[in-house]
Amino acid sequence: MLSESPDEQLTYLDKRVVLVVAVAENGVIGNGPEIPWRIPGEQAEFKALTMGHTLVMGRTTFESIGRPLPGRTTIVLTRDPAWSYEGVLVANTIEEALAMAAGLPGDVMVAGGAQVYAAALPYADRQVITRVRLAPEGDVHYPAYPAEEWTETTREPHELYDRVFLERRSAQA
Repeated sequence: MLSESPDEQLTYLDKRVVLVVAVAENGVIGNGPEIPWRIPGEQAEFKALTMGHTLVMGRTTFESIGRPLPGRTTIVLTRDPAWSYEGVLVANTIEEALAMAAGLPGDVMVAGGAQVYAAALPYADRQVITRVRLAPEGDVHYPAYPAEEWTETTREPHELYDRVFLERRSAQA
């Protein structure tokens, strides 16, 4: 059984829980099941970052992709107990997904959508945020997080976005 404390959870997992997201200036991450932009190179960076790791994503996000991504183990989070898809694991809660991921390759890379990010945020010790310099219309937003709990460790500037790496500050800091 998993611990209820996110700090103890991370120790139990013995791996990082990383939220990987692209966020527009207005907080939008999606418009329905679609990403409201196409930026050359941005998806290749997602692939490089997540390759060899375990992806956790919601059912709608998975269905918008349409298949398991090669080179990664996929856990789909859904409340539908009858949902299944060949080649992916299914969990009904973030805690169940994290328990499954404990025995799988690499770190836990959380890939959306908004409800999954919000559920995983207490367990996350890292965020990789692609800050897109656009403000598109959209109905899916990245959840707010307490900025004081996070430290920017790296920023990679690109023409249309910055890729920002955040680490959770330790409780002792």
